[in-house]
Amino acid sequence: MYQRILVANRGEIALRIIRACRELGVETVAIYSEGDRGSRYLELADEAYCVGPAKAADSYLKISSVISAAEVGNVQAIHPGYGFLAENAHFNEICRSCNIDFIGPTPDAMARLGDKNAARELARQTGVPVVPGSEGVIANENEALKFAHEVGFPVLIKAVAGGGGRGMRVASNDLALKSALQQARAEAEAAFGNGDVYLEKYIEHPRHVEVQVLADHHGNVVHLYERDCSVQRRHQKLIEESPSTSISAETRAAMCDAARNLIRAAKYTNAATVEFIVDKTGSFYFIEVNARIQVEHPVTEMVTGIDLIKWQIRVAAGEALPWSQNDIVQRGAAIECRINAENPRRNFQPSPGKIDQLIAPGGFGVRFDTHAHSGYTVPPYYDSMIGKLIVHQPTRADAIACMQRALAELRVDGIHTTIPIHQEILSHSAFVEGRIDTTFVERTLLAE
Repeated sequence: MYQRILVANRGEIALRIIRACRELGVETVAIYSEGDRGSRYLELADEAYCVGPAKAADSYLKISSVISAAEVGNVQAIHPGYGFLAENAHFNEICRSCNIDFIGPTPDAMARLGDKNAARELARQTGVPVVPGSEGVIANENEALKFAHEVGFPVLIKAVAGGGGRGMRVASNDLALKSALQQARAEAEAAFGNGDVYLEKYIEHPRHVEVQVLADHHGNVVHLYERDCSVQRRHQKLIEESPSTSISAETRAAMCDAARNLIRAAKYTNAATVEFIVDKTGSFYFIEVNARIQVEHPVTEMVTGIDLIKWQIRVAAGEALPWSQNDIVQRGAAIECRINAENPRRNFQPSPGKIDQLIAPGGFGVRFDTHAHSGYTVPPYYDSMIGKLIVHQPTRADAIACMQRALAELRVDGIHTTIPIHQEILSHSAFVEGRIDTTFVERTLLAE
């Protein structure tokens, strides 16, 4: 096991990793920007180093500064969390060239699956169903139009790199495709430094279901079942749950097996999420692999009882997974609500500022992962998520009731948050009955 790990992230996920390390008896080195100076979670780390100004490009994304902090901190490994450098194969390579373990897949496996187009090709070769898509990167407008006319509108434009809905657009005709292509490329270039895009046939009103996988260096690959992430706004997830209400037991088994097979074929190690969409007939299609821990990983932890962050660290340190697939059981139902500093009534406008008072909910089966606290100032420079509220109960109906109660208890005074929209979603008959898809929020709630 490692003696010291550098946490190359901030906020909620940095705190989550620091806590896991403490329980493993591992010392931690935190990094922070000038915008996060004084954040309370830094006090839980054994050491903390400033890596630059508030702007992420000059701090959390500046590889030389992160590596310098790791070398000064005398760490054996770096945990990247999610976002920032978590899926940067170049950073992964630099860590290893400096004799620092990267807690995640190898650079080769990350590059193989991080490029969505290459991942689709590997999925095809592995027999995993994929949505009809372009053969490679779309070079120009004419290629895009040709593909769209062959498969039929609507089509989905997707950035080859990155995630989080950036560089993604839907087009329903020629004119919309030309405009969306330019927008997607510009957005992808700005977000990921790579403006390449490809096209897929757009599946209308799909469910978004993903499978959590763990793989070690000894050839063991297991899935930890699925999460349903269909409650979204502009491809940004709002609520995640497990198990999914949209798939049968047979589909669950086939989807989870497909995820394991793909990860094994990629010679991938550590944690990964294999994402699928499910159409109205129940057929599922591979869309991408997230080569990192996910924001919504607590949902899986609650239904399986497996600490994913600890096992990321243990696997990176060379430990073998102790379970066979039959040992891992999905118990009860878990739901996660992302609590963002945004105003849902003003088109989800960011709402940075000082939190005058934060009162966290509690009770049986309630978990609140956050770095925020009373008196904390939410900075305007980063993602607006300030916490994740997770509940776990014997049934989905119980979980919904528990989440509604927990949301009512959660107080975040001084700024706007997404708590009200979560309360609307959980009380809506379509959500309660499981009749949702990725367009549900915008089509039903925001249109009202």
